[in-house]
Amino acid sequence: MASPSTSTPISTKEKLIGYSRLMRVEKPIGIYLLLWPAYWALWIAAEGVPSYDILIIFTLGVFLTRSAGCVINDFADRKIDGHVKRTAQRPIPAGIVTAKEALVLFAGLMLIAFIAVLFTNLTTILLSGGGLLLAACYPFMKRYTHLPQVVLGAAFAWSVPMAFTAVNETVPSYAWLIYIATLLWTVAYDTMYAMVDRDDDLKIGVKSTAILFGDADKVIIGVLQASTLLTFVLLGMKLQLGWIYYVGLVVAGGLFVYQQLLIRDRERDACFKAFLNNHYAGLAIFIGLAGHYAALDLL
Repeated sequence: MASPSTSTPISTKEKLIGYSRLMRVEKPIGIYLLLWPAYWALWIAAEGVPSYDILIIFTLGVFLTRSAGCVINDFADRKIDGHVKRTAQRPIPAGIVTAKEALVLFAGLMLIAFIAVLFTNLTTILLSGGGLLLAACYPFMKRYTHLPQVVLGAAFAWSVPMAFTAVNETVPSYAWLIYIATLLWTVAYDTMYAMVDRDDDLKIGVKSTAILFGDADKVIIGVLQASTLLTFVLLGMKLQLGWIYYVGLVVAGGLFVYQQLLIRDRERDACFKAFLNNHYAGLAIFIGLAGHYAALDLL
């Protein structure tokens, strides 16, 4: 593991860059993957474009909570990141940011996110506590269970009930279909992500669904992807969504097939590319939803 130099102090600029890297500002993929479920729920709850104040609050909240999640993840992994090729130069193992500074940054980001939630309503404020708990405990799950991706899915999907309460102060039963779809989708793409580090994780004892699924990983990911699409079909039938919505699902399904082709040989770079491609799947579903409601407004 890299250690900080005792002779060369860290400059303010280096510190700020280190904080930015802790938050993964330069890697927005996590923001997108968290943003799409929130937007799906907001558009359905509002039956179209939500109010601008709610939209701004949730967009800001997604950025802050995702950034905080990355920070607490690096804090939790500070003793193992130096042993993994992909993460060895992260700010904490590289000695640019201390563990204490990371905790302060995490608390600050979550505080700002909570302040933003205060501009919604009591139900949404109360629900935000569940999101904080899930975001904080996820990074530690990989030490105790092979299912940390399920916890991540639950955390990423938590924006769904919050979106409905922010718009309508209630969570209808069909909202949980979006929650389930988000959870399934998250487990699928984060397993692809875990496939990138599987060899290193096995050496250092970190657990993941990629390790749990073993040789059945590609098949199980395919089942999760198919289940995601089926759940969205059930949602469409329940809400009587139109053909534009289903076109979005078809595009997402095509992207899932493409991802399967990418991971077929379990090559690290290809698995990571498949993980990144999920941004476009989430976007396709959102465009289908937004297009459906935009078409209704034109009628």
